[in-house]
Amino acid sequence: MAAASSATSVHDFTVKVRPALPSPPSVSVFISHAARSPARLAPDSEMALGMLDLRFACSGGPSCGLLRRSGGFRLPNRLNSLTGSSFSLISGRREDSSGKDVDLSVYKGKVLLIVNVASQCGLTNSNYTELSQLYPKYKDQGFEILAFPCNQFGGQEPGTNDEIVQFACTRFKAEYPIFDKVDVNGNNVSPLYKFLKSSKGGLFGDSIKWNFSKFLVDKEGHVVDRYAPTTSPLSIEKDIKKLLGSS
Repeated sequence: MAAASSATSVHDFTVKVRPALPSPPSVSVFISHAARSPARLAPDSEMALGMLDLRFACSGGPSCGLLRRSGGFRLPNRLNSLTGSSFSLISGRREDSSGKDVDLSVYKGKVLLIVNVASQCGLTNSNYTELSQLYPKYKDQGFEILAFPCNQFGGQEPGTNDEIVQFACTRFKAEYPIFDKVDVNGNNVSPLYKFLKSSKGGLFGDSIKWNFSKFLVDKEGHVVDRYAPTTSPLSIEKDIKKLLGSS
């Protein structure tokens, strides 16, 4: 990990991401019936399961989301070889992953909005809602949101890293990377945040004042603007579009 003093851009840092709910190409569905042991459903089978409430996470890369199906789950194939048997769903699941180090150079060429987030703040609902509106609108144009949980402001992010991801994904359908919890001020400040603050100071000094402070980073990794916690994500949209080169 680069020291903040020697770094020249955001891309010089390595941070730990929490892709807690990765998305394989298809959900693993297991079935059981009276005559056979549990087995993976054959690809040429069809099955309708009534009264089913199936929840599983879906994501692309280090991100997450939620899919809920109620009142029945259909696998669009035929149950040829298994006709006449009785079946019950055992599990439909996604494997969890532990946090892993991510070199932020993977975001070269992308416009970044870096935000310190919290789950129990008065600003949580409005910010997470608007972030989840912005991201799908511009992600295919080279825009990324990097969320960094922080518990330094009123103890409003007390959960574990996995609990934080679950909260953001299930309640707000967050699909952008959510990294491990960090300190943004003090002796244990994240080197990335030390760099961000030195690049763009605040109105009354460099320190982060509260949850949901925001930094806008250009495609070269340079910090171009800083926004107060009360600045709504949607109000930053025009600045994002400018850096993306979109009209």
